[in-house]
Amino acid sequence: QVQLVESGGGLVQAGGSLRLSCAASGSIFSINAMGWYRQAPGKQRELVAAITSGGSTNYADSVKGRFTISRDNAKNTVYLQMNSLKPEDTAVYYCNADGVVTTTYGGMDYWGKGTLVTVSS
Repeated sequence: QVQLVESGGGLVQAGGSLRLSCAASGSIFSINAMGWYRQAPGKQRELVAAITSGGSTNYADSVKGRFTISRDNAKNTVYLQMNSLKPEDTAVYYCNADGVVTTTYGGMDYWGKGTLVTVSS
């Protein structure tokens, strides 16, 4: 069974920074892409940033230039460095691992339970 555990959320003032981490554990052979999504109250979940095993990245327009996603393939861990935070970044941030190959299954998709980021004005 694969588990994703997020950490690093919290309360920060506008203009501040936070770093989120997400570690995937289990009998994992490989993970295709890892990413971060967020869901604000009353809104749909949206992609924030994603990174492939080869290092290709994709960002939502709203976070380009402020957020940086990175990944440690050896540790099956993905990070999200968030700078110049704005109140509109307030949301629950979810980690996603896509195309996970384990000893039992191939190509599965997994989600973390989420970590709350609150940006005060």
